[in-house]
Amino acid sequence: MSTMTPTRRARIIIADDESLIRMDLGQMLGQLGYEVVAEASDGRSAVELAKKLLPDLIIMDIKMPDMDGISAAGELARDHIAPVVLLTAYSENSLIGRAKDAGVCGYLVKPFRETELMPVIELALARFNELRDLEREVTDLKEALETRKLVILSDEELARVE
Repeated sequence: MSTMTPTRRARIIIADDESLIRMDLGQMLGQLGYEVVAEASDGRSAVELAKKLLPDLIIMDIKMPDMDGISAAGELARDHIAPVVLLTAYSENSLIGRAKDAGVCGYLVKPFRETELMPVIELALARFNELRDLEREVTDLKEALETRKLVILSDEELARVE
């Protein structure tokens, strides 16, 4: 078992079409101090569960029925639901490229060890939170800029009236 401890008890959804993988991963995550809030055997179910439960992180396999993990990750990233860590037996460049384009925050190649899980999870959580903070900052700056434009326009109109 790892000597690291998670920064907090993150709530995680596991999605893999192999029940044995889900069970093993769930045990590892529990031993590491994480809480598995749901499991799914296909990508579509994982997306639906994530939208309903709003977990801190989703760990999912790439090759699953109904919707593959990369497509599911893309949908979750677009909706800013939670970071996704892909767990897969495949490490081809084309899959890694698709994963990057989909906004995946971490990638673990099977077979993996328990000691590899926490660093990937903690980095994915940190990067996702940083991205969320940056998006909020951009939104705030855009609103401030629009307000400033309105103030400047109002001042110009007042100057014309005087």
